[in-house]
Amino acid sequence: MSDSANQFKTLDRHECRACGYVYEPRKGDAQTHIPRGMAFEDLPEIWRCPTCGAPKSRFQNIGQADGVSGFKANRRYGIGVNTMSESQKSLLIFGGLAAGFLLLLSLYGLQ
Repeated sequence: MSDSANQFKTLDRHECRACGYVYEPRKGDAQTHIPRGMAFEDLPEIWRCPTCGAPKSRFQNIGQADGVSGFKANRRYGIGVNTMSESQKSLLIFGGLAAGFLLLLSLYGLQ
C-alpha cells in the first residue's frame, strides 16, 4: 500500500470480544513488537490478542478514542450530549457532581 493511501486510513480502536482488550493503533502492541501507528487492518493475520490469544476475527471496531462516543444513528437525539466526546461527557457528569457537592456544603454555612 502506498504512503498516500495509508495516510487516509482511520486509526480506529478494536476491542476483543472475548476478554475486553482494546488494541489502540496510536500505542501499538509492545508484547508482539507491533509499532505505533499501525492500523488494525494492517496487522498480520497470525496476530492474536495479547491477553487471551483470540484471533483477529474476534475483535470489534469501537471507533476512535478522540471521536464522539455512541452510535452514529443516535447522535441526532438528546439535548446535545449525544454529540459530545467521552471526555466531554465525563467532565459534564463529574463537574455537575462537584458543583452539587459544593452547593450542599455551602448550605451548612446558612443559619
